[in-house]
Parts: sequence; C-alpha cells; structure tokens
Amino acid sequence: MSEVKQLSNIPKLEIENLSYQYWLERDQRNFIAFKDVSLSVKEGEFICIVGPSGCGKTTLLNVVAGLLEYEEGALRVNGQIVNGPGIDRAVVFQHASLLPWRTVTGNVRYGMEMQKRFDKRTREERAQQLIEMVGLTGFENRFPSELSGGMQQRVNLARALATDPEVLLLDEPFAALDAQTRETMQVELLKIWSHSQKTVLFITHQIDEAVYLSDRVIVMGTGPGRIKKELEVNFARPRTLDLKRTPEFHALTDEIWKLIEEDRQHDSTLDLIEGRQS
Repeated sequence: MSEVKQLSNIPKLEIENLSYQYWLERDQRNFIAFKDVSLSVKEGEFICIVGPSGCGKTTLLNVVAGLLEYEEGALRVNGQIVNGPGIDRAVVFQHASLLPWRTVTGNVRYGMEMQKRFDKRTREERAQQLIEMVGLTGFENRFPSELSGGMQQRVNLARALATDPEVLLLDEPFAALDAQTRETMQVELLKIWSHSQKTVLFITHQIDEAVYLSDRVIVMGTGPGRIKKELEVNFARPRTLDLKRTPEFHALTDEIWKLIEEDRQHDSTLDLIEGRQS
C-alpha cells in the first residue's frame, strides 16, 4: 500500500488568529489557553502539533473539533466558517471509549447510525471495509474487553473514519500504549492515512512520533499558548521505522526538543522569580 500522496494547495482547514480563554474559579480570573493562533492545513496533509504541557495544544484541537466555543478569530473547513461540532470533523481521543456492549462491527457502525445519512447496506459495507483497512479482519464479533489496547485504538480509528469526515483530529491516541505497540500503531496509521486520503491534525507529546508521522510539525510555546515555529518534514514516503535511526531524523528531533526546552526553562525561571517575590 503506497503512502506517496499528491497534496492539493487548497486549504482544507484554516485557523485564523484564534484565541481561547476560560475562567479559573479558584483564582477568580480568566486564563488564556492560547492566543492569535493561525494555521493553514492543505487537503491530505498530516500535521502534528507538539509543545510543553500547558501550551494549549489539546485545547486547540477541542476548539477545532467544536467541543469548545471560541470567541476570537475564525475557523474554516473548506472555506466555510465553523463554530461547533459537525460531520466534517471526527475526533480520536487518547482512550478508545468504545461501547463495551457492542462488537467491533457495532462500534464501527455507531457513528454512521447516529448521523442517519447512511442506509443499512452502506453501513455494513463501510464497516467491513474499514475493519479490513485497520487490520482487524476476523475480530468483527469480538467485544472491546477481548481486544488489546492497540486493537481498541484501531477500532476507534475505524469508527472515526466511518463517517467520512473532511478532517481527522487525533489527541495523543497512542499515549496509553506500550512503546512497542505505539511504534506498530504509528506504522499502521500511516498506511491507513495513505489509503483514506484524510487531512489529519495530530496532537502528541512525543517528538519522534511527530517527526515520523507528519508533513509539518507545529511547535507551540507557552505564556500564553502560541505557535512558536513550523518545521517541514521532508523525509520521503513511504516511511519505515528505520528512519528513526538516521542522523537526519535525530537532527530534526533535536531541533524541536531545543525549541520546547527553551519554553520550559523560561517557565521555570518565572516560577522561581514569582516564588521569591511571594
């Protein structure tokens, strides 16, 4: 299955001067999660967002998903303003959150049943195609409790793809997996992405994961959350795990790490100063 893709120049997802803040009840003040974030994502592009804890990357993904309501800036899919959940976006969270009383097939069909825009035959056919795509043929009638963590996330991914979203949003989907399973899932995700041709926004704390998967890595900083730098990832596709052992791969991961470490050191210095003044 080839991963060589021709990316369109048409923006699929546009984030323009987007800001988000929320009320801290304990401190009785507003907290700015991120401010003036702008990002244009091409159709079929795989974008990873990394940054230190507290930089607002997951909050940004939740705003793009429509789970949080923004007040400043603009968000567009295919040029159309969006300000809430929609069938043009689907989310894969860190935990699979599968329905325990449904089989693999039942879980994959669930989103299609809720949207009521697919007839029964289409639901069955799409579910079977996606189960095959994510490598779970033969497990159609298994329940989530009978699956490994990696297999559950495959079901979760198939369920998200089943509704045929324009943009696929993934929030650290492999964070709960062991290192070996995580790398296996990275390889499988690239195969699924190549086959599905979806536009992907992927949140992760793991820098090597971001570099291995993406066309571009977006590095966010803190104080408040903002885009600090965008880095092109020009490694040829399809990619194998051998890429992670090359000097070029390590050079790029080191560059990203230094960008993140700058913010961590800055935040630690501010905490020390504030501690001395309190």
